[in-house]
Amino acid sequence: MKPAAEGGAKSAPRATSAGCIAAHVVPFAAWILLLLLLPRLFPPGAWQYALRTTLGVGLVLALRPWRWYPAPALEHLPLAILVGGGVFVIWVVPEIGLGQKQHYPLLQELYLRFAVLPLGRFPEADLPSLYDPAVCGWGLSLVRLAGSAFVIAVIEEFFWRGFLYRWLIDRDFLRPKLGEFEWEAFLTMCLLFGLEHDRWLAGILAGAAYGWLMIRTRDIWAAAIAHVITNLLLGIYVLYVGGQAYSFW
Repeated sequence: MKPAAEGGAKSAPRATSAGCIAAHVVPFAAWILLLLLLPRLFPPGAWQYALRTTLGVGLVLALRPWRWYPAPALEHLPLAILVGGGVFVIWVVPEIGLGQKQHYPLLQELYLRFAVLPLGRFPEADLPSLYDPAVCGWGLSLVRLAGSAFVIAVIEEFFWRGFLYRWLIDRDFLRPKLGEFEWEAFLTMCLLFGLEHDRWLAGILAGAAYGWLMIRTRDIWAAAIAHVITNLLLGIYVLYVGGQAYSFW
Protein backbone atom coordinates (compact mmCIF):
# COMPACT_ATOMS: atom_id res chain seq x y z
CA MET A 1 0.00 0.00 0.00
CA LYS A 2 1.18 3.48 -0.83
CA PRO A 3 0.63 6.57 1.30
CA ALA A 4 -2.30 8.74 0.29
CA ALA A 5 -1.49 11.90 -1.59
CA GLU A 6 -2.21 15.29 -0.11
CA GLY A 7 -4.94 16.02 -2.65
CA GLY A 8 -8.18 14.19 -3.25
CA ALA A 9 -7.25 12.58 -6.60
CA LYS A 10 -4.32 11.23 -8.56
CA SER A 11 -4.71 13.43 -11.60
CA ALA A 12 -8.17 14.91 -11.29
CA PRO A 13 -9.31 16.88 -14.32
CA ARG A 14 -10.62 20.35 -13.65
CA ALA A 15 -13.88 19.47 -15.38
CA THR A 16 -15.33 16.27 -13.99
CA SER A 17 -16.32 13.85 -16.75
CA ALA A 18 -19.68 12.12 -17.04
CA GLY A 19 -17.85 8.79 -16.73
CA CYS A 20 -16.40 9.82 -13.39
CA ILE A 21 -19.80 10.85 -12.08
CA ALA A 22 -21.34 7.60 -13.32
CA ALA A 23 -18.61 5.54 -11.63
CA HIS A 24 -19.54 7.10 -8.27
CA VAL A 25 -23.32 7.22 -8.67
CA VAL A 26 -24.50 4.34 -10.86
CA PRO A 27 -23.60 1.41 -8.52
CA PHE A 28 -25.42 3.07 -5.61
CA ALA A 29 -28.41 4.07 -7.76
CA ALA A 30 -28.70 0.54 -9.17
CA TRP A 31 -28.57 -0.95 -5.67
CA ILE A 32 -31.37 1.34 -4.44
CA LEU A 33 -33.45 0.74 -7.57
CA LEU A 34 -33.32 -3.04 -7.11
CA LEU A 35 -34.00 -2.63 -3.39
CA LEU A 36 -37.23 -0.80 -4.20
CA LEU A 37 -38.22 -2.69 -7.35
CA LEU A 38 -37.60 -6.39 -6.67
CA PRO A 39 -39.98 -6.73 -3.68
CA ARG A 40 -42.75 -5.23 -5.81
CA LEU A 41 -42.19 -7.72 -8.62
CA PHE A 42 -41.35 -10.95 -6.76
CA PRO A 43 -42.10 -12.67 -3.46
CA PRO A 44 -39.49 -11.94 -0.76
CA GLY A 45 -36.38 -14.05 -0.88
CA ALA A 46 -32.73 -13.99 0.13
CA TRP A 47 -31.82 -14.36 -3.56
CA GLN A 48 -32.75 -10.69 -4.08
CA TYR A 49 -29.85 -9.52 -1.91
CA ALA A 50 -27.57 -11.94 -3.74
CA LEU A 51 -28.70 -10.38 -7.04
CA ARG A 52 -28.04 -6.85 -5.76
CA THR A 53 -24.62 -7.95 -4.54
CA THR A 54 -23.73 -9.55 -7.88
CA LEU A 55 -24.86 -6.50 -9.84
CA GLY A 56 -23.04 -4.19 -7.41
CA VAL A 57 -19.78 -6.07 -7.80
CA GLY A 58 -20.13 -6.07 -11.57
CA LEU A 59 -20.80 -2.34 -11.79
CA VAL A 60 -17.98 -1.38 -9.44
CA LEU A 61 -15.48 -3.54 -11.32
CA ALA A 62 -16.67 -2.20 -14.66
CA LEU A 63 -16.75 1.48 -13.65
CA ARG A 64 -13.71 1.45 -11.29
CA PRO A 65 -14.42 4.57 -9.19
CA TRP A 66 -11.07 4.10 -7.43
CA ARG A 67 -9.29 5.39 -10.56
CA TRP A 68 -9.63 8.93 -9.21
CA TYR A 69 -8.08 8.21 -5.80
CA PRO A 70 -4.69 7.35 -4.34
CA ALA A 71 -4.05 3.79 -3.24
CA PRO A 72 -5.01 2.79 0.33
CA ALA A 73 -2.54 3.92 2.98
CA LEU A 74 -1.52 1.25 5.48
CA GLU A 75 -0.94 3.78 8.27
CA HIS A 76 -4.65 4.64 8.27
CA LEU A 77 -5.73 1.06 8.93
CA PRO A 78 -5.69 1.15 12.78
CA LEU A 79 -7.82 4.31 12.91
CA ALA A 80 -10.21 2.88 10.30
CA ILE A 81 -10.65 -0.29 12.37
CA LEU A 82 -11.23 1.77 15.51
CA VAL A 83 -13.85 3.98 13.84
CA GLY A 84 -15.57 1.00 12.25
CA GLY A 85 -15.77 -0.81 15.58
CA GLY A 86 -17.02 2.33 17.30
CA VAL A 87 -19.85 2.76 14.80
CA PHE A 88 -20.83 -0.88 15.33
CA VAL A 89 -21.12 -0.20 19.07
CA ILE A 90 -23.23 2.92 18.42
CA TRP A 91 -25.51 0.89 16.17
CA VAL A 92 -26.05 -2.09 18.45
CA VAL A 93 -25.79 -0.98 22.09
CA PRO A 94 -29.05 1.05 22.26
CA GLU A 95 -31.02 -2.07 21.35
CA ILE A 96 -29.40 -4.57 23.70
CA GLY A 97 -32.21 -5.80 25.90
CA LEU A 98 -34.71 -3.62 24.04
CA GLY A 99 -38.21 -4.20 25.34
CA GLN A 100 -36.99 -5.55 28.68
CA LYS A 101 -38.17 -2.98 31.19
CA GLN A 102 -35.28 -3.58 33.57
CA HIS A 103 -32.82 -2.25 31.00
CA TYR A 104 -32.70 1.59 31.10
CA PRO A 105 -36.39 1.89 30.10
CA LEU A 106 -36.44 5.71 29.85
CA LEU A 107 -33.53 5.84 27.41
CA GLN A 108 -34.99 3.02 25.37
CA GLU A 109 -38.36 4.76 25.27
CA LEU A 110 -36.70 7.94 24.00
CA TYR A 111 -34.71 5.90 21.50
CA LEU A 112 -37.88 4.29 20.14
CA ARG A 113 -39.79 7.54 19.97
CA PHE A 114 -37.17 9.72 18.34
CA ALA A 115 -34.27 7.68 16.90
CA VAL A 116 -36.00 4.99 14.83
CA LEU A 117 -38.03 5.47 11.64
CA PRO A 118 -40.95 5.42 11.51
CA LEU A 119 -40.99 7.21 14.85
CA GLY A 120 -42.22 5.11 17.73
CA ARG A 121 -41.92 1.81 15.86
CA PHE A 122 -40.29 -1.08 17.67
CA PRO A 123 -37.55 -2.34 15.29
CA GLU A 124 -38.84 -5.89 15.10
CA ALA A 125 -37.53 -8.57 12.77
CA ASP A 126 -39.84 -10.69 10.63
CA LEU A 127 -39.15 -14.14 12.04
CA PRO A 128 -38.01 -16.47 10.78
CA SER A 129 -35.77 -14.12 8.83
CA LEU A 130 -35.22 -14.61 5.13
CA TYR A 131 -31.48 -14.58 5.87
CA ASP A 132 -31.55 -17.16 8.65
CA PRO A 133 -29.32 -20.05 7.53
CA ALA A 134 -32.10 -22.40 8.59
CA VAL A 135 -34.37 -20.71 6.04
CA CYS A 136 -32.14 -19.86 3.07
CA GLY A 137 -29.06 -21.99 3.74
CA TRP A 138 -25.59 -20.88 4.76
CA GLY A 139 -24.64 -20.01 1.20
CA LEU A 140 -27.15 -17.17 0.86
CA SER A 141 -26.60 -16.10 4.47
CA LEU A 142 -22.89 -15.69 3.82
CA VAL A 143 -23.61 -13.87 0.55
CA ARG A 144 -25.78 -11.49 2.61
CA LEU A 145 -22.89 -10.98 5.02
CA ALA A 146 -20.33 -10.46 2.26
CA GLY A 147 -22.61 -8.17 0.25
CA SER A 148 -23.29 -5.98 3.26
CA ALA A 149 -19.66 -5.81 4.37
CA PHE A 150 -17.62 -5.77 1.19
CA VAL A 151 -19.95 -4.52 -1.54
CA ILE A 152 -22.56 -2.00 -0.43
CA ALA A 153 -20.23 -0.51 2.20
CA VAL A 154 -17.67 0.33 -0.50
CA ILE A 155 -20.34 1.48 -2.97
CA GLU A 156 -21.78 3.81 -0.33
CA GLU A 157 -18.43 5.38 0.52
CA PHE A 158 -17.67 6.27 -3.09
CA PHE A 159 -21.17 7.73 -3.39
CA TRP A 160 -21.70 9.51 -0.04
CA ARG A 161 -18.19 10.62 0.90
CA GLY A 162 -16.40 10.43 -2.46
CA PHE A 163 -19.12 12.05 -4.55
CA LEU A 164 -22.02 13.66 -2.69
CA TYR A 165 -20.11 15.44 0.08
CA ARG A 166 -17.68 17.02 -2.39
CA TRP A 167 -20.46 17.74 -4.91
CA LEU A 168 -22.23 19.74 -2.20
CA ILE A 169 -19.07 21.84 -1.91
CA ASP A 170 -18.40 22.20 -5.65
CA ARG A 171 -20.44 20.86 -8.59
CA ASP A 172 -17.09 19.95 -10.16
CA PHE A 173 -16.83 17.47 -7.31
CA LEU A 174 -13.24 16.34 -7.87
CA ARG A 175 -12.01 19.88 -7.29
CA PRO A 176 -12.39 19.83 -3.45
CA LYS A 177 -9.65 17.76 -1.80
CA LEU A 178 -10.64 14.79 0.34
CA GLY A 179 -9.36 16.68 3.37
CA GLU A 180 -11.46 19.77 2.70
CA PHE A 181 -14.10 20.51 5.35
CA GLU A 182 -17.26 22.58 4.86
CA TRP A 183 -19.87 22.59 7.61
CA GLU A 184 -23.03 22.88 5.53
CA ALA A 185 -22.02 20.14 3.11
CA PHE A 186 -20.85 17.89 5.95
CA LEU A 187 -24.07 18.23 7.96
CA THR A 188 -26.23 17.74 4.87
CA MET A 189 -24.34 14.59 3.92
CA CYS A 190 -24.66 13.19 7.46
CA LEU A 191 -28.38 13.95 7.61
CA LEU A 192 -29.13 12.35 4.26
CA PHE A 193 -26.99 9.32 5.10
CA GLY A 194 -28.87 8.95 8.39
CA LEU A 195 -32.27 9.17 6.72
CA GLU A 196 -31.24 6.35 4.39
CA HIS A 197 -31.45 4.07 7.43
CA ASP A 198 -34.32 3.26 9.79
CA ARG A 199 -31.96 3.92 12.74
CA TRP A 200 -31.61 7.51 11.57
CA LEU A 201 -29.72 8.86 14.59
CA ALA A 202 -27.16 6.04 14.50
CA GLY A 203 -26.97 6.61 10.74
CA ILE A 204 -26.17 10.30 11.18
CA LEU A 205 -23.45 9.48 13.70
CA ALA A 206 -22.07 6.82 11.37
CA GLY A 207 -22.03 9.27 8.46
CA ALA A 208 -20.23 11.81 10.64
CA ALA A 209 -17.67 9.22 11.76
CA TYR A 210 -16.89 7.99 8.24
CA GLY A 211 -16.84 11.55 6.91
CA TRP A 212 -14.52 12.73 9.68
CA LEU A 213 -12.22 9.80 8.97
CA MET A 214 -12.00 10.60 5.27
CA ILE A 215 -11.30 14.27 6.00
CA ARG A 216 -8.81 13.45 8.76
CA THR A 217 -6.82 10.97 6.66
CA ARG A 218 -7.51 12.41 3.18
CA ASP A 219 -8.12 8.79 2.22
CA ILE A 220 -11.44 7.48 0.82
CA TRP A 221 -10.21 3.94 1.51
CA ALA A 222 -9.95 4.62 5.24
CA ALA A 223 -13.66 5.47 5.31
CA ALA A 224 -14.46 2.44 3.14
CA ILE A 225 -12.50 0.10 5.42
CA ALA A 226 -14.22 1.53 8.50
CA HIS A 227 -17.61 0.99 6.87
CA VAL A 228 -16.61 -2.57 5.94
CA ILE A 229 -15.59 -3.26 9.55
CA THR A 230 -18.90 -1.91 10.87
CA ASN A 231 -21.02 -3.96 8.50
CA LEU A 232 -18.90 -7.09 8.96
CA LEU A 233 -19.19 -6.92 12.75
CA LEU A 234 -22.90 -6.20 12.50
CA GLY A 235 -23.44 -9.16 10.21
CA ILE A 236 -21.48 -11.52 12.45
CA TYR A 237 -23.48 -10.21 15.42
CA VAL A 238 -26.77 -10.85 13.61
CA LEU A 239 -25.83 -14.40 12.64
CA TYR A 240 -24.48 -15.17 16.12
CA VAL A 241 -27.36 -13.72 18.15
CA GLY A 242 -30.20 -14.46 15.74
CA GLY A 243 -33.81 -13.74 16.62
CA GLN A 244 -34.55 -10.05 17.07
CA ALA A 245 -31.03 -9.15 15.88
CA TYR A 246 -32.20 -9.87 12.33
CA SER A 247 -34.01 -6.51 12.45
CA PHE A 248 -30.58 -4.99 11.67
CA TRP A 249 -30.69 -6.83 8.35
